[in-house]
Amino acid sequence: MSMETISAWGETLIGLLVLAGAVISAISAYGLIKLPDFYLRTHAATKSATLGVLFILTGAFLYFSFYLDHVSAKLLLGIVFVFVTAPVAGHLNGRAAYRSGVPLWEQSVRDDWGDSVEKERQRL
Repeated sequence: MSMETISAWGETLIGLLVLAGAVISAISAYGLIKLPDFYLRTHAATKSATLGVLFILTGAFLYFSFYLDHVSAKLLLGIVFVFVTAPVAGHLNGRAAYRSGVPLWEQSVRDDWGDSVEKERQRL
């Protein structure tokens, strides 16, 4: 394979990563608007948006690495930071909302925290 072919494959891969990230982030934004309760919206924001941002940052990192011969420590730190903090923050937001009494959607069929939170309230 020639360098031009490899370069074309690399550009395609980077383009697909950025496009996939943008599409996943757009789906996440749609979920924030359309989903019925706080917990489902939090799920859309943390899971989908995190994956979308990671794809976009990975595409940018690959572009800088292969086409500009520059390994960006800032992008690497951004990838790690988003990967670690976004899901944890989403979980803590959901937990805080549940403990403060934000109701579940009326058509929810499962409440995993109900018994444990009730037992804890009785202990206090």
